[in-house]
Amino acid sequence: MSDKQEERYSRQMLFAPIGVEGQKRLQESRVLIVGVGALGTVLANHLVRAGVGFVRFVDRDYVEASNLQRQMLFDENDVKESVPKAIAAERKLGAINSSVRVEGVIADATRENIEELMDGVDLVLDGTDNFETRFLLNDACYQKGIPFVYGGAVSSRGMSAMFVPGKTPCLRCFINGGQASGQTCDTVGVVSPIVDIVASYQVMEALKYLVGAEDAFRNSLLTIDVWRHHQYEMKFKKPKEQCPTCQQKVYPALKEEAGDRVTSLCGRETVQIQSGYPFDLQDWAARLRKVAKDVKETPFLLRVHLQEGERLVLFKDGRVLVQGTEDIARAKSLYSKYIGM
Repeated sequence: MSDKQEERYSRQMLFAPIGVEGQKRLQESRVLIVGVGALGTVLANHLVRAGVGFVRFVDRDYVEASNLQRQMLFDENDVKESVPKAIAAERKLGAINSSVRVEGVIADATRENIEELMDGVDLVLDGTDNFETRFLLNDACYQKGIPFVYGGAVSSRGMSAMFVPGKTPCLRCFINGGQASGQTCDTVGVVSPIVDIVASYQVMEALKYLVGAEDAFRNSLLTIDVWRHHQYEMKFKKPKEQCPTCQQKVYPALKEEAGDRVTSLCGRETVQIQSGYPFDLQDWAARLRKVAKDVKETPFLLRVHLQEGERLVLFKDGRVLVQGTEDIARAKSLYSKYIGM
């Protein structure tokens, strides 16, 4: 450890449970954060500042004005330039701690790429906003034997837990697939303090694991409501005997058919369609300028305002967001018209 690093992390190393040896372990650690929105920006900020050696984060979206109320790594210029969240976060974090390797990935975490995204990491942290992806992470982590730090926040409420394969129950032991739909930040709102609190609890469990302090693990599912000042801790018990993930080892989220990769993003008037092939954005910009009202191209994405009133956002990895509708049939019709099914 260099003199500069000793100075940077001096206060953290004075905390006896971490110390010098714990700091060295952090610097040798590698983590993956899936989702760089409200929770993800707080997770990444804390872990990079703490000196975790390698932090990879993946996000499929770009920065919008409504994000700035709670997503701490973004600013108005990111909104103006429609910068993908993974890129904006990578830029900010690289300036915060140049000794940490940060890697932003513009992609949707799916069963097709999750193994590659998790390659070489010691821990996976949940910064997502939907249970479809959380179940995917849960199943992939338990298949690979990698701990999964769950977190969720909406309104003034939040939950967090760390699930460790072979030692604790998994997310499916607490929440069934049929219970995954519910309130979202886009339908009932969210206050930023609950985001910071939940993510901070996630980071604390992550730090305990990375420095080897297993005796300090919380071993519970924690729920908090900061507006009503409620807190409840559900201590871990035995896993559910019929759990398809941690007991039967079926890993359903990894086995389901991909289908035509069409997903309605609840509460956002957006449908995501995965084409299955990468886009040449310059080529598509030239094509769509002939038929659309307004086409804006950045190095990372293409935004198109259609004559019908909806918008298309094309990403290099082959994803298309159809914005302005939650009707999957309508979205597929527009996609077919302008992109081709």
